[in-house]
Amino acid sequence: MVDRTRTLVVMRHAKAEPAGPSDAERALAPQGHGDAEAAGRWLRDRGLGPDAALVSAARRTRETWERVAGAAGWALEPTLDEGLYAADAETALDLVRLLDDEVGTALVIGHNPTVHSLVSSLDDGEGDADAGHEMLLGLFPTSATAVLTFTGSWGDLAVGRASLVGYHVGRQDGLPEGR
Repeated sequence: MVDRTRTLVVMRHAKAEPAGPSDAERALAPQGHGDAEAAGRWLRDRGLGPDAALVSAARRTRETWERVAGAAGWALEPTLDEGLYAADAETALDLVRLLDDEVGTALVIGHNPTVHSLVSSLDDGEGDADAGHEMLLGLFPTSATAVLTFTGSWGDLAVGRASLVGYHVGRQDGLPEGR
């Protein structure tokens, strides 16, 4: 089981309201609802369905998960993680490394700069150069979704060990991309 190819999907939450009772309680903005659904359809259309989902416990990431999963048709219950809210890329990677090796595809929904740093650090530069062009320019806006693959155990995932094979920014029809 250890030598199988695994897929890690890393997503930044969808566009949130500028304020809330606290930063952790900021809700998705109306645009965020549609953008998250667009990201879910993109994942579904590529046959990407997670066996496990690790989602920051912040309100905007939980709501992003609900919209993505609904649009993709997933019934999976996510693992909500309080630590992912304030995690740096190394801590987020440590959380991914704890995944059971029965998991073939995992989805992480978190916050910037963590998710962008995580994807950038894992990428070995051997994947689809076109897929990551925007991301490599430092662009990881709300609803950005990166797809990485690697061979081995989750516990062995390390810096420079995965290939970026897909990148997409979910945007509902008719709305411009926001940063």
